[in-house]
Amino acid sequence: MTRRTTGPVPATPLPSPKERRRLREARALSEEQVASAVGVRPATVRAWEAGRTDPRGRRRDAYARLIGCAGDDVAPRSPEGPDTSGPTPQEPTAAANGTASDAHTAGTADAPDPAGAADTGTGAGAVALDTRTDDGDGSPPDGPPGVPGSRQALTAETAFDALYDRTASGLTRQMYLLTGRRKLSREAVEHAFRVAWHRWPEVATDRDPAGWVRAASYAYAMSPWHGWRRSHRRPDPPPQDPARQALLGTLLALPPVNRRTLLLHDGVGLGLPDTAAETEASTLAAASRLLNARAAVTDVFPELGRPTDPAARTALFQERLGALALTEHVPEPPPAPSVRRASERVAELWTRAAICFCVLLIGATGFTLYTAPTHYEQPLSPPHRVGGVPPLSGPERLTPQDLKLQKSLREKLVHGPERLVPQIP
Repeated sequence: MTRRTTGPVPATPLPSPKERRRLREARALSEEQVASAVGVRPATVRAWEAGRTDPRGRRRDAYARLIGCAGDDVAPRSPEGPDTSGPTPQEPTAAANGTASDAHTAGTADAPDPAGAADTGTGAGAVALDTRTDDGDGSPPDGPPGVPGSRQALTAETAFDALYDRTASGLTRQMYLLTGRRKLSREAVEHAFRVAWHRWPEVATDRDPAGWVRAASYAYAMSPWHGWRRSHRRPDPPPQDPARQALLGTLLALPPVNRRTLLLHDGVGLGLPDTAAETEASTLAAASRLLNARAAVTDVFPELGRPTDPAARTALFQERLGALALTEHVPEPPPAPSVRRASERVAELWTRAAICFCVLLIGATGFTLYTAPTHYEQPLSPPHRVGGVPPLSGPERLTPQDLKLQKSLREKLVHGPERLVPQIP
């Protein structure tokens, strides 16, 4: 029996953004699969789950049916697995505990089903290099009260450790593809997370905490000052396989900005607008860098340029980059507690250094004020002998003629010439 309505059809109710993500992960669906089924981009699905936007119209109904919050339209989920009665895309195979969040953990989850990877554009490369969390504060999803790692029992340390455990391994592999140096890769990731823990209030409230840490890692790894360090002057041994060696050499031969754009777009799986925003470039500039990087790689590997479909080409690049990152031995990052302690030690050392500098500056200023004179005294120049100037000798010596004249004048009665003396008649 069908009930008719005369007014406008009300919009399908949706749960909170965090509940939307929980329902999607409970059905073992990735963001790419949901985006492909609804007909939007994965970035739009992330925006829905972050609470920035909400779906509308037919996409709202399809999204609600897909995550299982549309009431009677979708059958309840059975304990054995996710519901497959709705128009869901090809689902990946179960990895670890059977949730999609484990598939994002680099190097710890199984690869998705090949059919699903072809439909959604994700594969081993996305699993190996994808470190996106898309959570408001980088913390684990909601859980029952009292359970460690749930929202109700969440602390700063727990949230940081969850973000670190989820993204550190994948970031280390990304840094290896970016630099080709294993030691520098681990150092860059550790440095980025130390800075993140030092500025955790800012990172925790960021829209994309994993992107914040990724940008800090990339900035540290691409710093030109590493060329002056003795430990980084010689490159690491190349891979043993000639194909992987050629691919890594081609990546390292690219300009740093092109290499970063290619890795973010085709390795991590970011969209072109997100890649442009993270590289601080316009969308046209990011697209040009991506095309130049792909052209340089396809010159060495022509099979990467054969697919005409952009999604298939991106998936092929993701597969090659992910395989290169997974097959190479990359040192595992240290545990999260040790990174937090190292960040606190560095902050403590800088604080002590600042305090010592301030004390030294205050002491120097006080000593200067105590010893400085209160009035100005003009200094007296020391005496010295002057040379090259004839000494003062007084009047010149009289000549014999002058002496004779002087004698004649003194013999007169009156001193002076006669013409000045009056004559007595």
